[in-house]
Amino acid sequence: MVQSLWHGQACCLSIAKEKALSTRVIIVRHGESTFNVQERVQGQSDASSLTERGHWMAAQVGLALRGIPIRKIYTSPLKRAKETAEGIHAQLQNPELRPPHSLDLLKEIALPAWEDLPFAEVKARFPEDYRRWQEAPETLMMKITTESGQTKEFFPLLDLYDRAGMVLEALLAAHENETIVIVGHSGMNRALICTGLGLGVKGYLRLQQANGGISVLNFSNGLRQPAQLEALNLTSHLNDPFPQPRFKEQTLRIFLVRHGETDWNREGRFQGQMDVPLNENGRAQAATVAEFLKEVTFHHALSSPLLRPKETALAILQYHPDVTLELEPALVEIRHGDWEGKFEPEVEAAYPGELERWRTTPALVQMPNGENLEQVRDRVVKAWEEWLKRWKTNTPTPHNVLVVAHDATNKVLLCHIVGLGIENFWLFKQGNGSVTVIDYPLTGGLPRLQAVNITTHLGGVLDRTVAGAL
Repeated sequence: MVQSLWHGQACCLSIAKEKALSTRVIIVRHGESTFNVQERVQGQSDASSLTERGHWMAAQVGLALRGIPIRKIYTSPLKRAKETAEGIHAQLQNPELRPPHSLDLLKEIALPAWEDLPFAEVKARFPEDYRRWQEAPETLMMKITTESGQTKEFFPLLDLYDRAGMVLEALLAAHENETIVIVGHSGMNRALICTGLGLGVKGYLRLQQANGGISVLNFSNGLRQPAQLEALNLTSHLNDPFPQPRFKEQTLRIFLVRHGETDWNREGRFQGQMDVPLNENGRAQAATVAEFLKEVTFHHALSSPLLRPKETALAILQYHPDVTLELEPALVEIRHGDWEGKFEPEVEAAYPGELERWRTTPALVQMPNGENLEQVRDRVVKAWEEWLKRWKTNTPTPHNVLVVAHDATNKVLLCHIVGLGIENFWLFKQGNGSVTVIDYPLTGGLPRLQAVNITTHLGGVLDRTVAGAL
């Protein structure tokens, strides 16, 4: 099936290039569709099209992406995605950008036994298969009839990931040092993101894709190494600061914030556990984050005790006077030891080659007179799990928690939440003043990343905060 879908695409998506790539891939889920409203299974059925709100979403995505130098737009040929891509293209106002190019490989996951049916009917008629889909989707199997009339077993999720891999391999080879947009579906987009990050099928249930949501992946070497997740599932352009939880009354929602900018961030000086306060821009960022989170009803607030996250947290809590800020020493930044206070050239001069190891194999680096990532993970994850137990016990529902910490501690936590090892530390971008949203189902099950590294409140879809040392 995958080969037949791929046939005819390779001519326009040459995969023969064998060189380092630097490509930004912006992934968009289609706008609201008629089947979304009717709560029907869509899959590869093309009976669904955009609603009036769905067309509005497409236009808002285009406005949000305007000004970004986009080389090409690729789309699933299914109506709901194609209409979204056309709506985006119309708003970009780029006369050099050709109309969206359809790729059959970008079609949504194929669920032939369920398509067009209401979800309630699927649950009633196929209870065991539906349970598999919710708990271990890679094991879901359906019987399909081939062109020759034979019946064979078909695994929808595995087929989806096969196609996602083919798409990324081809497009990354065709668009070195360029920015492209892919307009797809909830399932396909999650498979693309999981493939790009090296999460595999285990990441499928841990990521969310809202209608009209925008995600950004940065690839520096094709699929030969994982991408960087610059942003996941941004919805601010849709007048939703962050995606809505799937089951609002049964969710513990955590807003994970990185502190605002410091002078040392701006200068590229290693901070670690040095107690550097926010600079003027950092205080402005904290005030902007506070406004962004103003309407959230927080029940608890937690922060690293260092000045920069504490100042950020207190700025946010000015709108939540009934919430007490609790301090957790385990959330402090990685201890850089002898690197602290130094600029990168100074570190390189004193410890030749160690900066490159830190950038490429961070889990193997022992900071001189400081910590390694395993030590950071052990203290951070232990504290995190203990706080989760407290927050999940005897709490109102829905339940919202504010956590303010640092670049390294946030990244270690995100690796833990999606089930990755610390060697994947650099997968996640955490800009100064960014917001990441994590949902924990109170009824059990895997946590879900609803949104990662939201910086739209600080200036647009792309993260424009400084990229200084930790």
